[in-house]
Amino acid sequence: MIITYQGVEFFKVQFGDTTLAFNPISKESKFKSSRFFADIALVSINHPDMNGSENLSYNGKEPFVITGPGEYEVKDIFIKGFGSKSNYGGKERINTIYSVTLENMNLCFLGALSDINLSSSVKESLGDVDILFLPIGDDGVIDAVKAEKLSVEIEPKIIIPMHFGDVGNKDALKKYLKEAGEENVKPIDKLTIKKKDLDGKEGEVVVLSASN
Repeated sequence: MIITYQGVEFFKVQFGDTTLAFNPISKESKFKSSRFFADIALVSINHPDMNGSENLSYNGKEPFVITGPGEYEVKDIFIKGFGSKSNYGGKERINTIYSVTLENMNLCFLGALSDINLSSSVKESLGDVDILFLPIGDDGVIDAVKAEKLSVEIEPKIIIPMHFGDVGNKDALKKYLKEAGEENVKPIDKLTIKKKDLDGKEGEVVVLSASN
């Protein structure tokens, strides 16, 4: 599996000949968007910064777009969506947390989450999380302190921070790494990982540089 960060909360996840996109940036957004084909697009909230599935079609092929809570199975990938809250964009919106099982790994994508008080049923349904995509930027999503608290509760093997840099609090990443005790972590261009690589990992923070 190869994971790259496209900015804001936009991620590209590739494994074999299949590509997933999380919270793609729309053409209507003020942030720069990347274009590539994705088999599946997962959108957490209906906001131009995160709902740009139109940028993921190619040569007449369209992605399978998921935009809310529910259970889905696409190309042998199992996806669960759980409703939560977001205040991103200046008003309360429905945010969908996604749990995705592929290549024997469990990915949890929190989206533009603003409330860390997840119900016990949601936490239980997330199961053992291998890779957690964690918003840290404040400004409508959780801040660094709340992000660290929630990640401790979820207990993932790897944490990938998102929603920092050009969006949210400009010092978000620095604050989060301090909270997590990971000040020495250096950004990398991509994360290439297999299930066996997760052995022995507990809350390891991986910072990805935005590719656009």
